[in-house]
Amino acid sequence: MNHQPVDTTAATRFLPMVSVVVPIYNGEADLPELINCLLSQTYPKDRVEYLLVDNNSSDRTLTILKTSAENCPITIRPLSETQIQSSYAARNTGIRAATGEIIVFTDADCRPQPQWLNALIQPFVNAEVVIVAGEIVALPGTTLLEQHADRQETLSQKHTLNHSFRPYGQTANLAIRRIALEKVGLFRPYLTTGGDADICWRILGENIGRLEFAPNAIVQHRHRATLQELQSQWRRYGRSNRYLHELHGVDLMREMTPKEYGYRLARWLLKEVPRDIKKALAKQATLVDLLSTPIGLFTARARTAGQRDAKLPENAKIIARL
Repeated sequence: MNHQPVDTTAATRFLPMVSVVVPIYNGEADLPELINCLLSQTYPKDRVEYLLVDNNSSDRTLTILKTSAENCPITIRPLSETQIQSSYAARNTGIRAATGEIIVFTDADCRPQPQWLNALIQPFVNAEVVIVAGEIVALPGTTLLEQHADRQETLSQKHTLNHSFRPYGQTANLAIRRIALEKVGLFRPYLTTGGDADICWRILGENIGRLEFAPNAIVQHRHRATLQELQSQWRRYGRSNRYLHELHGVDLMREMTPKEYGYRLARWLLKEVPRDIKKALAKQATLVDLLSTPIGLFTARARTAGQRDAKLPENAKIIARL
């Protein structure tokens, strides 16, 4: 993974056709804000199309998409994927309909900033670059769990870009040259998590080109606000690790033993709690600091459970093609 300066003079003349693919499932509440973010993009409007793919929603998502596409100053193409209930299948539907040289991905609950596309596309001025990952930052959160996740930078691409196996970018903010997808195939349509790592690793494994990080290409995303949502998120991370282990041979995460959990909790109670209470009284710490360890143990336990219980379905090995 590289982050190299871009020749800004050359980049300003580099305006490839871009196709932005967004899978959407029951996204009625998110669509107005998402479309406002797409309207605010500074990338030339005649050089970008937005393929918004409804994935068999039960709300008014598809109706809103069709209404939004009418008399809109940007090109919105409403699509549907009703055969397979999977965000990756929906992305494949968008890719197949796309006309752009660069395929960009984000999600319905993301909020791309105005310079997002400009910054994300610039590194492709170098012909060796086939994947670009932009940064993901948190929308302002008010709950304790949101503040903890923000402190940990849970959503940041820096975690996936430093993966011990190979770097990859999350599909919340990712761009891929179409030619790379033509060579290695599309997403695995029946995979339920881990598809972003899988497609990046397949491309990088073929030595087609390299991955670049565009830190100024920013989308915002909301952290999980409840324990149930947090548990679901980290169990999904665990399942992803199991699936990628079976598909690519990546190491499984080591499980903490009950003794280790007990030691960490005892250390928290006897050492960290008294220390952080003193800091809080001196206004040098907050409740987020005080509860950081038990929240971390909660997410580690959820991730372990997800990894332990997951089994890759046989059809998830299928790679879709253009």
